[in-house]
Amino acid sequence: MADMAQKIVATGYGAPREVLSIADVEEPVPGPGQVVVEVRAAGLNPFDVKKVQGAMGSDPSALPLALGGEAAGVIRSADDDSGFAPGDEVVVYPASGAFAEFVSADTKNVHTKPSGAPFDAAAGLLLAGVTAFDTVATLGLGADDTVLIHGGSGSVGSVAIVLAISRGARVIATASPGNHEHVRDLGAVPVAYGDGLVDAVRSAAPSPVTAVIDTAGSDEAIDASLEFVEPARIVSIAAFGRADDGIVLLNGSSEQSKKNRSAAAEPLLTALADGEISVDIAGSFAFADAADAFEALDGNHPRGKFILHP
Repeated sequence: MADMAQKIVATGYGAPREVLSIADVEEPVPGPGQVVVEVRAAGLNPFDVKKVQGAMGSDPSALPLALGGEAAGVIRSADDDSGFAPGDEVVVYPASGAFAEFVSADTKNVHTKPSGAPFDAAAGLLLAGVTAFDTVATLGLGADDTVLIHGGSGSVGSVAIVLAISRGARVIATASPGNHEHVRDLGAVPVAYGDGLVDAVRSAAPSPVTAVIDTAGSDEAIDASLEFVEPARIVSIAAFGRADDGIVLLNGSSEQSKKNRSAAAEPLLTALADGEISVDIAGSFAFADAADAFEALDGNHPRGKFILHP
């Protein structure tokens, strides 16, 4: 008889507290080119909350929903040709059903975790990190650039600041006043969004803005950005309603975007281990308290990632 394990599922669509449960399932076994990872930590993201609430679709045939898109753990078992061995510390991204004691994954989605990278931080880095990497690579940022980053204190914006500075760029980042110290600590000049944004950026910029990374998606952010640069120098991961302005919209679907993101995991995890990138952990939750984490992420919550632990 197969060993049993636990995973978090949604048995319906709606409020997380009403539809989330812990299911007993058979422990997975690796197929060809696969590994099974014993999960030590899994990152919770807004997508998971929206999926449970039905915002991404409410097909009853998809129930129960497996949840969780990124995790870190230790190889439990591996296909002989996988290149991994039991005991290897790894990060799984993108993952499917990572809110589980064990998750199976194709080796292309399994990345060696450097020993200096904590499990919690590694589990919360890559979903936001590869997106940030894509924005910076798409713009080809370098030492001649001054980049404006909208949403600089968010999970994507924070990594984008670090990556842009590592390429020699100067960074101005919008954030609420309460997050200005955090943005400063990352090496950027903070400005408050809201009235007077264009003038505030002009006052803060050491040289003319040459590129924009938008993680906010607001009309205010795009309107202000168009005051500084041509649409082709504005990359947004959120302002999909502004496609007619000619800005560059990234959702990971283009061939170049896929190449950027597939190349991102190793340098991001190395930077995490070296202390060049950090992941703020806003809260840690046991699987039994997953509904608390989902509700907290859906409301007003501290800056940083929520991490679930089996």
